[in-house]
Amino acid sequence: MFNIVSRPPMYDQDAVQPMRDELIAVGFRELLTPKDVEEAVKVQDDKTVLVMINSVCGCAAGSARPGVSLALQNNIIPDKLYTVFAGQEREAVDKVRSYITEYPPSSPSIALFRNGGLIYFMQRRDIEGFDADHIANELRKVFDEHCTAKGPSIAPEDFEKIMYAKMCGSKIPPYKGA
Repeated sequence: MFNIVSRPPMYDQDAVQPMRDELIAVGFRELLTPKDVEEAVKVQDDKTVLVMINSVCGCAAGSARPGVSLALQNNIIPDKLYTVFAGQEREAVDKVRSYITEYPPSSPSIALFRNGGLIYFMQRRDIEGFDADHIANELRKVFDEHCTAKGPSIAPEDFEKIMYAKMCGSKIPPYKGA
């Protein structure tokens, strides 16, 4: 049944599927509704819950997705891995953002929760302009400090097979002035 209350996705589902698949391949589960988000984040079990707000932008493609994926090859990782997609399941993203009250809305971004409370947040300004190795190193420090689950999220040989989308490029020649 069509849900007339829900805001439609901003991007073609087929176009963003490879961006979703990059995170699913390393162990993330998608949260598609506000109820999914609440059931994932507001759990009182003392486990760490990582939620990445995925995005179509270049810094998500070049830094955030590869960086978080690389960080999940660490020996210590969060207990649970979830993702929502900005501009797609918009109500689910809004629900995640409702738990991140100390920061403005940001995508891509990476939040770590425990017992429903935010314990770490990497916002877009902490991602944009940095490479995947930098993002991974920052997240590994956070994982080592706050997490206890045994990593990696997937076997290293499986991780080596993952191909990441690259940032968009332009074929338009550079402007050389009038």
